[in-house]
Amino acid sequence: MIKKRYILRTIFIALGAILVLAGTFVAEHYYRWHICNLISYDGEEHSYNIYPGASTDSVLSLIRQDYEISSETDLNLHMRFLVLNNPEPGHYTFQAQIGDRELLERLKYGRQTPVRITWNHFVRTREELAGRVTRHLMMDSLTLLRHLEDEDFLAPYGFNKETSRCLFIPNTYEVYWNITPEGLFKRMEKEYNTFWNETRRAKADSLGLTPVEIAIVASIVEGESHNKAELPLIASLYLNRVHKRMPLQACPTVKYAVGDFKLKRILYRHLAIDSPYNTYKYPGLPPGPIRCPAPESLDIVLNAPKTDYLFMCANPELNNTHIFSASYGSHAVAAKHYRHTMDTIHWEDHQ
Repeated sequence: MIKKRYILRTIFIALGAILVLAGTFVAEHYYRWHICNLISYDGEEHSYNIYPGASTDSVLSLIRQDYEISSETDLNLHMRFLVLNNPEPGHYTFQAQIGDRELLERLKYGRQTPVRITWNHFVRTREELAGRVTRHLMMDSLTLLRHLEDEDFLAPYGFNKETSRCLFIPNTYEVYWNITPEGLFKRMEKEYNTFWNETRRAKADSLGLTPVEIAIVASIVEGESHNKAELPLIASLYLNRVHKRMPLQACPTVKYAVGDFKLKRILYRHLAIDSPYNTYKYPGLPPGPIRCPAPESLDIVLNAPKTDYLFMCANPELNNTHIFSASYGSHAVAAKHYRHTMDTIHWEDHQ
């Protein structure tokens, strides 16, 4: 009887040990599968750009530089279970601790982490825009530049080579790192139409201008002054000139035509530059914007106050303001004082 009880107890102990071992085995696999099998050495998250054609081994080699893998055996087992042959290209950010399931499934199904692209209203040329937009994308700047200048590609969007920058309203956007040029333009078109809603389009119509023409005016307005308080008056002035079909004679357009954006003083030789962007030489609006105007500037033009201003001149006190005039006579007096100030400064610099 005693012997029988001893045998039963031994069996129960053995079964208990087996269950404990099995439970531990299952718990460890569950933990490494669902919770954590990789821990970053510095306790921080890490990001990776995975290019098309990259192998699983090459990707894991990169990850091993930043993460300690608790069980390579489990990782390999889980890779075989998921049939992860080649990871999907993209940008991935992994937290400091990550389980095999999240890591491998994201790589297998291309569950990327979006990247941020951003640019501001100081971007002037197509080349500069292409460089800013693609700074954190797989797409290179030359590829985007070609699309910004491809008339056939741009036609369905309603833009051309000169106006394509209007589609890219300055802001910060989240996109996927490996977005295609077509995908990027579709996204920008969506953002463009969101901004140019019915209300804004109605305001543009009331001014007799298209959204693109509003953007061109706004780009000139931005180029005229860093004094935000003056921008509504500058917008009103240029709208008045547009409506009266007067030459715009906007100095920022001459700087754009010359290609020297740091030019501080416009001389007669600059006014002779033969460019459709030289609004001293050619009437009407230039063929495109001279920078990517900010959303706030577009709204400033759309909501410009009603004035009779047609002329403006930098204040001879050089205090970052302008003197606005409705008549050429008043403007000529202000301009004479400003030229005198500048000539005096120029003379003193050479003493």
